[in-house]
Amino acid sequence: MLKIEGIVTFVAVAEAGSISEAARRLRLSKSVVSERLSEMERTLGAILLHRTTRKLTLTEDGTAFLERATRIAQEVREAAADLAERRGTLVGPLRIAAPVTFGRLHLGPALYPFLAEHPEIELTLDLDDRRVDAASDGYDAIIRHGLIADSRLVAWKLARSRRLLVASPDYLGRHGRPMSLSDLEDHRGIFYTNRGVADWRFQGPDGAVVIRGKLALGVNNGDVLHDAAIAGLGIALLPAFIAGPSVRDGQLVEIDVGYRPEPEFIFMAHPEGRNPSAKLRAIADHLRKAFGDPPYWERSVS
Repeated sequence: MLKIEGIVTFVAVAEAGSISEAARRLRLSKSVVSERLSEMERTLGAILLHRTTRKLTLTEDGTAFLERATRIAQEVREAAADLAERRGTLVGPLRIAAPVTFGRLHLGPALYPFLAEHPEIELTLDLDDRRVDAASDGYDAIIRHGLIADSRLVAWKLARSRRLLVASPDYLGRHGRPMSLSDLEDHRGIFYTNRGVADWRFQGPDGAVVIRGKLALGVNNGDVLHDAAIAGLGIALLPAFIAGPSVRDGQLVEIDVGYRPEPEFIFMAHPEGRNPSAKLRAIADHLRKAFGDPPYWERSVS
Protein backbone atom coordinates (compact mmCIF):
# COMPACT_ATOMS: atom_id res chain seq x y z
CA MET A 1 0.00 0.00 0.00
CA LEU A 2 1.26 3.48 -0.85
CA LYS A 3 2.23 5.60 2.11
CA ILE A 4 1.38 9.29 2.25
CA GLU A 5 4.90 10.12 3.44
CA GLY A 6 6.30 8.48 0.30
CA ILE A 7 4.03 10.51 -1.98
CA VAL A 8 4.94 13.75 -0.19
CA THR A 9 8.63 12.90 -0.47
CA PHE A 10 8.39 12.09 -4.19
CA VAL A 11 6.65 15.43 -4.87
CA ALA A 12 9.29 17.29 -2.86
CA VAL A 13 12.11 15.63 -4.82
CA ALA A 14 10.43 16.35 -8.16
CA GLU A 15 9.92 20.01 -7.21
CA ALA A 16 13.42 20.45 -5.77
CA GLY A 17 15.21 18.64 -8.59
CA SER A 18 17.52 16.81 -6.21
CA ILE A 19 17.36 14.50 -3.22
CA SER A 20 19.64 16.71 -1.12
CA GLU A 21 17.51 19.81 -1.66
CA ALA A 22 14.30 17.87 -0.99
CA ALA A 23 15.84 16.52 2.22
CA ARG A 24 16.66 20.09 3.29
CA ARG A 25 13.11 21.26 2.63
CA LEU A 26 11.59 18.26 4.41
CA ARG A 27 14.13 18.45 7.24
CA LEU A 28 15.07 14.81 6.74
CA SER A 29 18.33 13.01 6.04
CA LYS A 30 19.19 12.15 2.44
CA SER A 31 19.15 8.46 3.33
CA VAL A 32 15.57 8.68 4.62
CA VAL A 33 14.43 10.47 1.45
CA SER A 34 16.16 7.89 -0.76
CA GLU A 35 14.63 5.00 1.17
CA ARG A 36 11.13 6.47 0.91
CA LEU A 37 11.52 6.85 -2.84
CA SER A 38 12.83 3.32 -3.25
CA GLU A 39 9.99 1.91 -1.15
CA MET A 40 7.39 3.74 -3.22
CA GLU A 41 8.92 2.53 -6.49
CA ARG A 42 8.86 -1.05 -5.15
CA THR A 43 5.22 -0.66 -4.16
CA LEU A 44 4.24 0.79 -7.54
CA GLY A 45 6.43 -1.59 -9.50
CA ALA A 46 7.74 1.32 -11.56
CA ILE A 47 10.85 3.49 -11.78
CA LEU A 48 9.83 7.10 -11.18
CA LEU A 49 13.22 8.82 -11.24
CA HIS A 50 16.46 8.50 -13.18
CA ARG A 51 19.29 9.10 -10.70
CA THR A 52 22.83 10.02 -11.74
CA THR A 53 25.67 11.72 -9.89
CA ARG A 54 24.95 14.95 -11.75
CA LYS A 55 21.19 15.22 -12.01
CA LEU A 56 17.84 13.67 -11.30
CA THR A 57 15.07 13.45 -13.89
CA LEU A 58 11.57 12.04 -14.00
CA THR A 59 10.87 8.94 -16.01
CA GLU A 60 7.78 8.72 -18.19
CA ASP A 61 5.99 6.90 -15.37
CA GLY A 62 7.23 9.49 -12.90
CA THR A 63 5.89 12.34 -15.01
CA ALA A 64 2.50 10.65 -15.29
CA PHE A 65 2.37 9.98 -11.54
CA LEU A 66 3.54 13.46 -10.47
CA GLU A 67 0.39 15.39 -11.36
CA ARG A 68 -1.87 13.28 -9.17
CA ALA A 69 0.76 12.89 -6.47
CA THR A 70 1.06 16.68 -6.24
CA ARG A 71 -2.69 17.02 -5.76
CA ILE A 72 -2.68 14.30 -3.09
CA ALA A 73 0.22 15.87 -1.19
CA GLN A 74 -1.42 19.28 -1.33
CA GLU A 75 -4.76 17.88 -0.13
CA VAL A 76 -3.09 16.13 2.79
CA ARG A 77 -1.27 19.31 3.85
CA GLU A 78 -4.45 21.36 3.57
CA ALA A 79 -6.50 18.77 5.46
CA ALA A 80 -4.00 18.69 8.33
CA ALA A 81 -3.88 22.48 8.43
CA ASP A 82 -7.69 22.73 8.36
CA LEU A 83 -7.99 20.41 11.36
CA ALA A 84 -5.45 22.44 13.29
CA GLU A 85 -7.12 25.69 12.32
CA ARG A 86 -10.48 24.36 13.52
CA ARG A 87 -8.83 24.10 16.91
CA GLY A 88 -7.66 27.69 16.58
CA THR A 89 -4.01 26.76 16.05
CA LEU A 90 -1.72 27.86 13.23
CA VAL A 91 0.68 24.98 12.63
CA GLY A 92 2.90 23.32 10.07
CA PRO A 93 5.49 24.20 7.45
CA LEU A 94 5.42 27.34 5.34
CA ARG A 95 7.99 28.38 2.74
CA ILE A 96 8.26 31.98 1.56
CA ALA A 97 10.77 33.76 -0.71
CA ALA A 98 11.56 37.46 -0.43
CA PRO A 99 14.17 40.01 -1.60
CA VAL A 100 17.38 40.18 0.40
CA THR A 101 17.41 43.86 1.41
CA PHE A 102 13.70 44.15 2.24
CA GLY A 103 13.88 40.86 4.11
CA ARG A 104 16.81 42.01 6.21
CA LEU A 105 15.57 45.52 6.95
CA HIS A 106 11.81 45.09 7.33
CA LEU A 107 10.35 41.63 6.73
CA GLY A 108 12.43 39.76 9.31
CA PRO A 109 11.80 42.27 12.13
CA ALA A 110 8.06 42.23 11.32
CA LEU A 111 7.89 38.42 11.35
CA TYR A 112 9.77 37.73 14.59
CA PRO A 113 6.91 38.66 16.97
CA PHE A 114 4.39 36.77 14.82
CA LEU A 115 6.48 33.61 14.92
CA ALA A 116 6.98 33.98 18.66
CA GLU A 117 3.20 34.18 19.06
CA HIS A 118 2.66 31.10 16.85
CA PRO A 119 5.55 28.75 17.70
CA GLU A 120 4.04 25.76 15.87
CA ILE A 121 4.48 27.42 12.47
CA GLU A 122 7.62 26.10 10.77
CA LEU A 123 8.59 28.99 8.51
CA THR A 124 11.40 28.73 5.99
CA LEU A 125 12.26 32.19 4.65
CA ASP A 126 14.48 32.21 1.55
CA LEU A 127 16.03 35.62 0.85
CA ASP A 128 17.00 35.87 -2.81
CA ASP A 129 16.88 38.81 -5.23
CA ARG A 130 16.31 36.60 -8.27
CA ARG A 131 12.78 36.24 -9.63
CA VAL A 132 11.84 32.81 -8.32
CA ASP A 133 9.02 30.69 -9.70
CA ALA A 134 6.65 30.28 -6.77
CA ALA A 135 4.96 27.15 -8.09
CA SER A 136 7.83 25.10 -9.52
CA ASP A 137 10.32 26.14 -6.82
CA GLY A 138 7.98 24.86 -4.12
CA TYR A 139 7.07 28.10 -2.35
CA ASP A 140 3.76 28.71 -0.61
CA ALA A 141 4.18 32.40 -1.40
CA ILE A 142 6.67 35.02 -2.51
CA ILE A 143 7.05 38.60 -1.34
CA ARG A 144 8.17 41.12 -3.93
CA HIS A 145 8.59 44.84 -4.47
CA GLY A 146 7.14 46.31 -7.66
CA LEU A 147 4.51 44.77 -9.89
CA ILE A 148 3.63 41.08 -10.11
CA ALA A 149 3.69 40.20 -13.80
CA ASP A 150 3.27 36.41 -13.48
CA SER A 151 -0.36 35.64 -14.39
CA ARG A 152 -0.12 32.34 -12.48
CA LEU A 153 0.14 34.26 -9.21
CA VAL A 154 -2.58 35.74 -7.02
CA ALA A 155 -1.20 38.89 -5.39
CA TRP A 156 -2.15 40.49 -2.08
CA LYS A 157 -1.04 44.06 -1.46
CA LEU A 158 0.86 44.44 1.82
CA ALA A 159 2.01 48.07 1.62
CA ARG A 160 2.57 50.83 -0.87
CA SER A 161 6.14 51.69 -1.78
CA ARG A 162 7.30 55.15 -2.70
CA ARG A 163 10.56 55.38 -4.61
CA LEU A 164 13.06 58.21 -4.36
CA LEU A 165 15.42 59.53 -7.03
CA VAL A 166 18.64 60.09 -5.08
CA ALA A 167 22.34 60.85 -5.37
CA SER A 168 25.11 61.72 -2.96
CA PRO A 169 26.00 65.38 -2.23
CA ASP A 170 29.45 64.63 -3.68
CA TYR A 171 28.02 63.39 -6.99
CA LEU A 172 25.69 66.39 -7.33
CA GLY A 173 28.55 68.73 -6.47
CA ARG A 174 30.65 67.28 -9.29
CA HIS A 175 27.94 66.80 -11.93
CA GLY A 176 25.22 69.29 -11.00
CA ARG A 177 21.66 68.61 -9.90
CA PRO A 178 19.22 67.62 -12.68
CA MET A 179 16.12 69.82 -12.68
CA SER A 180 14.09 68.11 -15.41
CA LEU A 181 13.59 64.71 -17.02
CA SER A 182 15.73 65.74 -19.99
CA ASP A 183 18.57 66.66 -17.63
CA LEU A 184 18.60 63.08 -16.35
CA GLU A 185 19.65 61.70 -19.74
CA ASP A 186 23.09 63.26 -19.27
CA HIS A 187 23.67 61.71 -15.84
CA ARG A 188 25.22 58.45 -14.75
CA GLY A 189 22.76 55.91 -13.39
CA ILE A 190 22.93 53.01 -10.95
CA PHE A 191 20.30 50.47 -11.99
CA TYR A 192 18.71 47.36 -10.50
CA THR A 193 19.38 44.67 -13.09
CA ASN A 194 16.70 42.22 -11.94
CA ARG A 195 14.14 44.49 -13.57
CA GLY A 196 15.78 43.72 -16.90
CA VAL A 197 16.18 47.30 -18.18
CA ALA A 198 18.43 50.22 -17.28
CA ASP A 199 15.93 53.05 -17.04
CA TRP A 200 13.99 55.32 -14.69
CA ARG A 201 10.19 55.32 -14.92
CA PHE A 202 8.08 58.31 -13.88
CA GLN A 203 4.38 59.00 -13.66
CA GLY A 204 3.39 61.54 -16.32
CA PRO A 205 -0.01 63.10 -17.05
CA ASP A 206 -0.47 60.75 -20.02
CA GLY A 207 1.08 57.65 -18.53
CA ALA A 208 4.56 56.33 -17.85
CA VAL A 209 7.60 58.35 -18.91
CA VAL A 210 10.82 56.38 -19.36
CA ILE A 211 14.27 57.96 -19.11
CA ARG A 212 17.51 56.14 -19.86
CA GLY A 213 20.64 57.43 -18.18
CA LYS A 214 24.26 56.48 -18.78
CA LEU A 215 25.05 53.20 -17.06
CA ALA A 216 27.52 53.66 -14.21
CA LEU A 217 26.68 50.37 -12.49
CA GLY A 218 24.13 47.61 -12.86
CA VAL A 219 23.62 45.37 -9.85
CA ASN A 220 21.06 42.83 -8.67
CA ASN A 221 21.05 43.75 -4.97
CA GLY A 222 19.44 46.70 -3.19
CA ASP A 223 22.15 47.05 -0.53
CA VAL A 224 24.89 47.43 -3.14
CA LEU A 225 22.69 49.81 -5.16
CA HIS A 226 22.28 52.00 -2.07
CA ASP A 227 25.97 51.88 -1.15
CA ALA A 228 27.03 52.76 -4.71
CA ALA A 229 24.80 55.84 -4.63
CA ILE A 230 26.33 56.95 -1.33
CA ALA A 231 29.78 56.37 -2.84
CA GLY A 232 28.95 58.93 -5.53
CA LEU A 233 28.86 56.64 -8.58
CA GLY A 234 25.64 58.09 -9.95
CA ILE A 235 21.90 58.61 -9.51
CA ALA A 236 19.69 55.77 -8.28
CA LEU A 237 15.95 55.24 -8.03
CA LEU A 238 15.58 53.55 -4.65
CA PRO A 239 12.56 52.57 -2.57
CA ALA A 240 12.07 54.65 0.56
CA PHE A 241 12.41 51.50 2.68
CA ILE A 242 16.09 51.45 1.62
CA ALA A 243 16.97 55.10 1.02
CA GLY A 244 14.88 56.85 3.68
CA PRO A 245 17.41 56.79 6.55
CA SER A 246 20.26 57.96 4.29
CA VAL A 247 18.14 60.86 3.00
CA ARG A 248 17.34 61.89 6.57
CA ASP A 249 21.02 61.63 7.56
CA GLY A 250 22.19 63.67 4.55
CA GLN A 251 24.18 60.86 2.94
CA LEU A 252 21.78 60.98 -0.01
CA VAL A 253 19.80 63.86 -1.48
CA GLU A 254 16.36 63.41 -3.01
CA ILE A 255 16.18 64.91 -6.52
CA ASP A 256 13.03 66.62 -7.80
CA VAL A 257 12.69 66.63 -11.59
CA GLY A 258 9.03 67.67 -11.63
CA TYR A 259 7.65 64.10 -11.93
CA ARG A 260 7.15 61.43 -9.30
CA PRO A 261 8.50 57.92 -9.90
CA GLU A 262 5.82 55.37 -10.80
CA PRO A 263 4.10 54.05 -7.66
CA GLU A 264 4.87 50.51 -6.61
CA PHE A 265 3.83 48.14 -3.83
CA ILE A 266 5.05 45.39 -1.56
CA PHE A 267 3.14 42.24 -2.56
CA MET A 268 2.66 38.76 -1.23
CA ALA A 269 1.69 36.37 -4.04
CA HIS A 270 0.77 32.70 -4.09
CA PRO A 271 0.33 30.29 -7.01
CA GLU A 272 -3.04 30.44 -8.72
CA GLY A 273 -5.30 27.46 -8.02
CA ARG A 274 -3.95 26.84 -4.53
CA ASN A 275 -6.21 27.56 -1.60
CA PRO A 276 -4.00 29.70 0.66
CA SER A 277 -3.76 28.39 4.21
CA ALA A 278 -5.00 30.22 7.26
CA LYS A 279 -1.42 30.70 8.45
CA LEU A 280 -0.46 32.39 5.17
CA ARG A 281 -3.47 34.70 5.45
CA ALA A 282 -2.58 35.40 9.08
CA ILE A 283 0.99 36.35 8.14
CA ALA A 284 -0.29 38.67 5.39
CA ASP A 285 -2.67 40.37 7.82
CA HIS A 286 0.09 40.73 10.40
CA LEU A 287 2.49 42.26 7.89
CA ARG A 288 -0.10 44.82 6.71
CA LYS A 289 -0.56 45.97 10.31
CA ALA A 290 3.18 45.92 11.05
CA PHE A 291 4.05 48.00 7.96
CA GLY A 292 1.10 50.41 8.33
CA ASP A 293 -0.65 52.68 5.85
CA PRO A 294 1.28 54.74 4.98
CA PRO A 295 4.14 52.37 5.80
CA TYR A 296 6.36 53.47 8.65
CA TRP A 297 9.44 53.74 6.41
CA GLU A 298 7.78 56.59 4.46
CA ARG A 299 6.37 58.70 7.29
CA SER A 300 9.55 60.64 7.99
CA VAL A 301 10.58 61.07 4.34
CA SER A 302 9.56 64.45 2.93
